[in-house]
Amino acid sequence: MSVRLKAYLMILMTLALFFGFLHIFIMDGKVYNFERLHIFLFNLCSGGTILLYFSEGKEHLTKKTLLFSALALSYALFAFLKLYFVSMLIALVLAVIVEKIRLKKFTFFPYNFFTNSPVSDKFHQASLLCLSVGLVISALVIANNEYLRLVSFSKLTMDTFFLGFSFPLSLITMSVMFSLMKDDASFNIRLLKDAGFWMVNLGVIIFFLFIMFEKLKSQLIVTTLLFFAVVMIFVLFAKLGIKAQQKNFLTSGMVFLLFTAVTGILYILMKFLPGYNQDELKLLLRLHAFASLYGWNLSGLAILCRYNDFPIMLDSKAIIVVHWITVVILAPLGYYFKPFAVFAVIFYAVMLYFILFSRSSEKTLNA
Repeated sequence: MSVRLKAYLMILMTLALFFGFLHIFIMDGKVYNFERLHIFLFNLCSGGTILLYFSEGKEHLTKKTLLFSALALSYALFAFLKLYFVSMLIALVLAVIVEKIRLKKFTFFPYNFFTNSPVSDKFHQASLLCLSVGLVISALVIANNEYLRLVSFSKLTMDTFFLGFSFPLSLITMSVMFSLMKDDASFNIRLLKDAGFWMVNLGVIIFFLFIMFEKLKSQLIVTTLLFFAVVMIFVLFAKLGIKAQQKNFLTSGMVFLLFTAVTGILYILMKFLPGYNQDELKLLLRLHAFASLYGWNLSGLAILCRYNDFPIMLDSKAIIVVHWITVVILAPLGYYFKPFAVFAVIFYAVMLYFILFSRSSEKTLNA
């Protein structure tokens, strides 16, 4: 990855977190939906660009990925300004770009989902497919909510679907994890790997449908099943994952994912309590959201950015400690208190700098 691209991604991802706190610094923070920029800049702009960059396998951004990145930034800005018609058109163009890259690497119909092909390839194709489908659905939601009004659900909002752009990042992180697992020809291991793929993908889709129809008990059941699926994948990764620097980051990422699963289950359970107050659950929800976006997903994106550079000259344990302090302490508190917000952005920017710009080891440089 070129130095220019690293600098661009560092600025973009730092701005993403910065916009997550801007509402407490600006008087019009409740008028302007800065959180929409916060989510877009990380999930779609940064994450989408890194996903396509990794899929194309080039040192520099190709014209297609560069166009995607520029249009994703435009999409984020127009959605923030509530210029929805333009956003809708851009979303469709973005979906076409993603599909062109997917079709160059995979087939139109995802046949590999149903074959003995590596599970890492299945997750990779699912990630690209999820991104393109998510973009099309977001355009349809805009068309329905702003112009057609054919369907009416309280949860059928643009912000609900915009959060869905984090799922492709989760899937590509799973792809990297499975690619770092040793090959095991035994039937049971292959069965568990495939089961993990289907449980994660179908589980999230079904869970999303239950959110739309506001089926709280069903959400709890599916979330619990997803938790056990993640535990199973974590055990497989601990057993079969190769000993490499990447494993440290991904292991931390998996703990973040388990953390988000537990906080998600707690959030749903507390809704069953008599007289529960939605405002009282906001801190738990923030903790859940930050751990998901800037914990689990960032762990995967960090690996993708330096995929061909490992091992790198970096104290992994120290970075992981800073990562956890930033995500589970500073960021959630920073959503409400200015000093924590400032420290969260500083810690986060420093962490990104070391991850992106630390040199490859001598072994890699001499290869």
